[in-house]
Amino acid sequence: QVQLVESGGGLVQPGESLRLSCAASGRIFSIYRMSWYRQAPGKQRELVATITNGGAANYAELVKGRFAISRDNAKNTVSLQMNSLKPEDTAVYYCHVDGVRTVSGSTYEMDYWGKGTLVTVSS
Repeated sequence: QVQLVESGGGLVQPGESLRLSCAASGRIFSIYRMSWYRQAPGKQRELVATITNGGAANYAELVKGRFAISRDNAKNTVSLQMNSLKPEDTAVYYCHVDGVRTVSGSTYEMDYWGKGTLVTVSS
């Protein structure tokens, strides 16, 4: 029942910017971390950026200084501002959520994936 809906992908020229958004809906009890991954053609999926519910963010070395992740805890959304885009940023970008569910005094780790949105950086 949990769904992650991504938006903002598309075709842009090198040097331009895009802002990806991901909205989580459904039966999510508690989200403690939201992340963006990407998978380029012929390459393995990699972590791009992650942010905790407290606002602590981490980035892959290749995107530091260019990308910025943010979240709205009340709305269960996460965004990725991508500036100075390069052709090597071309990939399918995936939203990922880490959550916790408490049942009968026990906690259970839960995670969810979006379906991905394509970002193409080309002239």
